[in-house]
Amino acid sequence: MPASRYPGLPPGMAGNGEAHIPEHPTLMDMTDMAGGSAGLGGLFLSAFISSTLAPGGSEAVLAYLISQSHGAAAQLVAVATVGNTLGALTTWGLGYWLSRRYPADRPLDARRRAAVLRVRRWGRPLLLLSWLPLVGDGFCFAAGWLRLPLASSMLLIALGKGARYGAIAWAMLA
Repeated sequence: MPASRYPGLPPGMAGNGEAHIPEHPTLMDMTDMAGGSAGLGGLFLSAFISSTLAPGGSEAVLAYLISQSHGAAAQLVAVATVGNTLGALTTWGLGYWLSRRYPADRPLDARRRAAVLRVRRWGRPLLLLSWLPLVGDGFCFAAGWLRLPLASSMLLIALGKGARYGAIAWAMLA
């Protein structure tokens, strides 16, 4: 057997004794490369990236893995939820870090002060909707910037994201 062109990677990923790494891997390639437990690593990575300020396609990866019967749907939903929640908490942390330089407690006019009070009042329940495209990342960032409590923010973010992934799994299995 010839030596692998990719030292450090196990041979046989492509089934021919030679590791296969596409020149420009897609999310599906990354999911397959994660190997192990039905591409759970790829799903986790996709979910994490999807929940930061970068775009991603974790819903498509989850649906693909469920359609290919790679593992129990509950395990896939749990991995996607944890990855997506940790990504959202990274965004929360960026907001928290920024609040040190630009605190929300120092708005200049009455209109801004009223806006901050409204977001503080409704901020935590809005985190249930942190899964929404475009605005969900903003909710997480604002929660950090307003220094909403981490534990309750994490719980609400996880509940919202878990419900979304659960709905995708239910739709795929129905």
